[in-house]
Amino acid sequence: MPRPLGELEDSVMTRVWKWNRPVTVREVLEDLQEERSIAYTTVMTVLDNLHQKGWVRREAEGRAYRYEAVSTRAAYAAALMNEAWSQSDNPAAALVAFFGMMSAEQREALSDAMRIVQGPENPASAERGAER
Repeated sequence: MPRPLGELEDSVMTRVWKWNRPVTVREVLEDLQEERSIAYTTVMTVLDNLHQKGWVRREAEGRAYRYEAVSTRAAYAAALMNEAWSQSDNPAAALVAFFGMMSAEQREALSDAMRIVQGPENPASAERGAER
């Protein structure tokens, strides 16, 4: 499980995930500068660290690199949730507490996700359900 991203790492990865294409340090820098004062070398160091940690891959382009996300933000969020859940000494109680915190919209998203994971009902699963 990857360690949670730090605040600046998350800001950088948010842009990489949002743009969903290889990005340069300069592109990330210019976008970040709309929110805060930050140096080119800081963004370069963060992207290098994210590369070393396996969050992004990079390809040389002249004297610079283009960086691209290795996985999606959804996969990152899922890994964090799985890690948090696995730390509980009572996973069922943790899930009940988590579901209790969810908004109606989040519960609907959960229902949709469960339908996708379970897939279309097939005869074998219908038989197992009838036996119970």
